[in-house]
Amino acid sequence: MGCAPSIHVSQSGVIYCRDSDGSNSPHQTTAISPGAAALHGLFVRSDAADSIPAALARPGRQPPPQAGPRRGIEAETQTGGVGLQASATEVQIGPMRLTQDPIQVLLVFAKEDNQSDVFWWACDRAGYRCNIAQTPESALESFLDKHQEIVVIDHRNSRYFNSEDICRSFRATEPSEHTVILAVVPRTSADQEETSVLPLLNAGFNRRFVENSSITACYNELIQIEHGEVRSQFKLRACNAVFTALDHCQEAIEITSEDRVIQYVNPAFEQMMGYRKGELIGKELTELPKSDKNCMDLSDTINTFIKKGKEWQGVCYARRKSGDSIQQHVKITPVIGQGGKIRHFVSLKRLHCANENNKQLCKSHRDENYTGDNSQSESHSFKCKNRRKDSVDLKSITSQSSDAPSLQTRRYSSMARIHSMTIEAPITKVINIINAAQENSPITVAEALDRVLEILRTAELYSPQLGTKDEDPHTSDLVGGLMTDGLKRLSGNEYVFSKNTNLSHSHLSVPNAISDVPPSIAQLLDNEESWDFNIFELEAVTNKRPLVYLGLKVFGRFGVPEFLNCSEATLRAWLQVIEANYHSSNAYHNSTHAADVLHATAFFLGNERVKGSLDRLDEVAALIAATIHDVDHPGRTNSFLCNAGSELAVLYNDTAVLESHHTALAFQLTAKDSKCNIFKNIDRNHYRTLRQAIIDMVLATEMTKHFEHVNKFVNSINKPMASEETSPQSEGSDCECTANIKNFPDNQTLIKRMMIKCADVANPCRPLELCIEWAGRISEEYFAQTDEEKRQGLPVVMPVFDRNTCSIPKSQISFIDYFIADMFDAWDAFAHLPVLMQHLANNYKHWKTLDELKCKSLRLSSENNN
Repeated sequence: MGCAPSIHVSQSGVIYCRDSDGSNSPHQTTAISPGAAALHGLFVRSDAADSIPAALARPGRQPPPQAGPRRGIEAETQTGGVGLQASATEVQIGPMRLTQDPIQVLLVFAKEDNQSDVFWWACDRAGYRCNIAQTPESALESFLDKHQEIVVIDHRNSRYFNSEDICRSFRATEPSEHTVILAVVPRTSADQEETSVLPLLNAGFNRRFVENSSITACYNELIQIEHGEVRSQFKLRACNAVFTALDHCQEAIEITSEDRVIQYVNPAFEQMMGYRKGELIGKELTELPKSDKNCMDLSDTINTFIKKGKEWQGVCYARRKSGDSIQQHVKITPVIGQGGKIRHFVSLKRLHCANENNKQLCKSHRDENYTGDNSQSESHSFKCKNRRKDSVDLKSITSQSSDAPSLQTRRYSSMARIHSMTIEAPITKVINIINAAQENSPITVAEALDRVLEILRTAELYSPQLGTKDEDPHTSDLVGGLMTDGLKRLSGNEYVFSKNTNLSHSHLSVPNAISDVPPSIAQLLDNEESWDFNIFELEAVTNKRPLVYLGLKVFGRFGVPEFLNCSEATLRAWLQVIEANYHSSNAYHNSTHAADVLHATAFFLGNERVKGSLDRLDEVAALIAATIHDVDHPGRTNSFLCNAGSELAVLYNDTAVLESHHTALAFQLTAKDSKCNIFKNIDRNHYRTLRQAIIDMVLATEMTKHFEHVNKFVNSINKPMASEETSPQSEGSDCECTANIKNFPDNQTLIKRMMIKCADVANPCRPLELCIEWAGRISEEYFAQTDEEKRQGLPVVMPVFDRNTCSIPKSQISFIDYFIADMFDAWDAFAHLPVLMQHLANNYKHWKTLDELKCKSLRLSSENNN
């Protein structure tokens, strides 16, 4: 059989399945007992019901000759046979693209006849969903349930129901606003006069259809309705979304006719002007009171523009219902309609808060718009948020920004733009762009941008602001000691640092000669490529000279002598000179620390992502920078040197004092003797590029720029990479990411800075026993500084680092929370270093446990004493 069987309902209510050829032979027919409840939603006579409901999809009547066989029935849909497949249709209304579902049709016929049949088959051919109702009640029930776009009502005979009453009952419901109702009227004889359609239109019908038993005639009628009234109604229905948007818009909107009669105002307009909608709709603009503060010819100027179809915008005054004059930013746009003529004018208005009379109204306007979650979101957005990832469970960092001038006192003005500058810094361009954006922004957006400008104009863009010092003295002291230059100099109390800072080469340390690498050291260095390499064991076996031995191994592995075109003897002599000028008496900043940073840098350079992002010169520069980054460190912070008025602080103007000294001295030591000058054989251009890269990396270790470097890395490296990795074309994009980074030298610079910064403070990411040792050493160095500050009568930069009262666990927790966790999160997101992050989490947990135990011990001791 070529077609599916159809369904037939006998007069007794029994349903039969009939093959498409119409035969009813026993082997082709299946009877379904009257007790069956439903088939595909079609209600039938059953033991539990006295009669078949009047609204149903009609059973399998034989099609007219031109219709072809019916292919089964369902309660709602007919899309088989020769009919079109029911599918959604795309409709365009202005810039909106809409999707219209298949059309639904309701046929209201008291009795089935040839006319109802051909409409059914016409719906089937058009691919419409069709329902049939036989009583007014069932028709209304079906319509309220399905909201059909087309309703066809039999108007030929009033014996069974009054079709006009049915139509009126439909029109009394809200869904009927966008429904087309068609009246089927009887034929008139040639000698009869054509009846008027006005009674039908008054009853609510849209069209009339003279009865016709042709499926094609019914099909044509339905198709015309779909492409005409139904599609137009569908577009009008979509306009509800536009009006909803207008009603919720925070800008005041007014729509007038071409004759300037007010047709629509939104709630924001009512609020701004003090009128209710009903007081304005239908009135001409000339009927409303005008402000006397405008220029006499302003109205003529505006009309000259808009009558020519041109947009006008500017600042003018308007009078509220209360009589107050308010200043507004106004933008009037003509809307061209049929015939190319102006049919409407759309006006967008917002308060101009530079006017004193507007301030209270601005405040009221904001208070009504910024409510609930919005206000909470705004205040929260100006806090330093915790950016910690789930991979490391660390205590979050929260800091409250200091109170800025209230938004209520901010004044929006386009005069803030600085177009007169011919040479603009990037930040100036950003400020100009924001100022330009303010000009056409809603008042709430403009004031938020004012707050942005206020932040951008501050000097410290990247440094989070801490709360009161009482919240966390350890963090506050670390910030004070590491991120500021101190500058708490006591009057007349300049301190000349006791260690030798004379730059004369005759005072520089002379290295001891070393022989070939002993087997014990060589064996230890076999493991130097591992992150868990124990630098303290190397320190012990080399008699506190780990930098030379590790340097020879690492520089050789990366081919540095070949790149610099220098001999191994020259490299060895250079490493000896550099190590000899680290102070072995320092607890922390000695050559062991330099070797540790060199090891971490080499480990990072071995990472595939890092390696693919940097050039050979970058690798050599990074290894040299790590080696020299703390040479001749006095064991005191920059803040100490500035407060003491040391020679170095005076020389470098209290700015990046130690970092500047490290680089300057390293290049001086290198150039003083040809035997240790590793740069002597490279050309001038390579040398300048290499030197600049080394200087930039060493200066990046200065902590006052810590958050600037981290935030730039996150915004320029992490976020673009994350965006690429989550894009649909991200397969195999790892190479593309690194290639893109190589194409931008600024990105390579950010990676090198981040790499040496992480290597410099990687102690919390080392195995626990190494982490504990480093924590003890740095604490001892800070204790010694505090002791000397007290002896010399200098300001104590980090009071918590008093050897009698300091809690090393607390200091480590604060250091990790404030400086380490976010930075290594960003570095891990780039380089994928799970081993480091696991060590960091374990070490943090260790310090937290120790701190809790100490607190518990102190609490028990206090209770026992009491």
